[in-house]
Amino acid sequence: QVQLKESGGGLVQAGGSLRLSCAASGSILSTNAMGWYRQTPGKQRERVATLTSSGTANYSDSVKGRFTISRDGTKNTVYLQMNSLKAEDTAVYYCRLLSGGGWGQGTQVTVSS
Repeated sequence: QVQLKESGGGLVQAGGSLRLSCAASGSILSTNAMGWYRQTPGKQRERVATLTSSGTANYSDSVKGRFTISRDGTKNTVYLQMNSLKAEDTAVYYCRLLSGGGWGQGTQVTVSS
């Protein structure tokens, strides 16, 4: 099973930025469609961004225009650049292959208003 590790979360003021990273061993992230998800207590996990193997990105309406998903094939890492953060972006963020598989531990993002 693919082991994914998210990092880059933290505490930031509203309007600020963070860049999340998703790393895995091997070249799995370079050749597969990926997604970033987030979850807050008591709510279902929400998919916020996807990136196909050919580089097409899509975003949920809640983050469109503020978040950018990208891939660095040389580092086998997928990123989520988050700008203009809002308090409602506070959540644990996860990455995952769109084809399925396990979840990592996630990385906490907290936006103070």
